[in-house]
Formats: sequence, C-alpha cells, structure tokens
Amino acid sequence: HVQLVESGGDSVQAGGSLRLSCAASGYTYSFKCTGWFRQAPGKEREGIAVILSNSGSTLYADSVKGRFTISQGAAKNTVYLQMNSLKPEDTAMYYCAADYRSGSCDLIGAFAYWGQGTQVTVS
Repeated sequence: HVQLVESGGDSVQAGGSLRLSCAASGYTYSFKCTGWFRQAPGKEREGIAVILSNSGSTLYADSVKGRFTISQGAAKNTVYLQMNSLKPEDTAMYYCAADYRSGSCDLIGAFAYWGQGTQVTVS
C-alpha cells in the first residue's frame, strides 16, 4: 500500500519562501518519478515540477522556473519543493504524485499515486 503525505504548506507574504515535503511509504522502491502539482480554486490542475528518481533530472513549468526547486532525499522516499520568491498567484493546494511508469513522468499528471495535498497561501 503506497501512501504519499505532503507537509509544509502555510500562509506567507509575497516574496517569501516555503519548503514542501512529500514523504512516501509502502512499496516505493520502483518509483520512476515524483512530481508536484497544484490547483487553485476555479482553475485546472497545473503540473509544476517533476524529478526522475534514478537520474535526478528535473522538469519545471515555466510559471515556476527559476523560483522553485524540486529535490529528493538520499533515500529517495522523500521529495521536496523549495519555493522562493512566492507570488499571490502561487496560492493553491499543492499535491505530490508518484509513478512506477516512466511514461507518466511529465507535467501532464497521469500519475498513479497522489497525496492529499497541502495548502499554500501567498498574500
């Protein structure tokens, strides 16, 4: 049973920083990638960052490139999203997701496993 749990969401002022964490448990050894997605009220879900488990290669949406950094812990069962220079438009529920299939490792969001989300509010 795979479980993803996000943490680190908070309310911050514009220009501030937050670090989100995604802790995976269960059979996570074969994950090909983990991604961060977000959804604001009334908007579609947006893929913002993906990291490939083996290579550490990363992919970012243009909206966060240069401000957000995705990384993984040494054990690869925790993935982080460092968010700097936050803007009000970054306000959303942030979700992490993971998959065993390399074909899912993009910003579209066809991931098999999802967390429950953590709220980020920027004012």
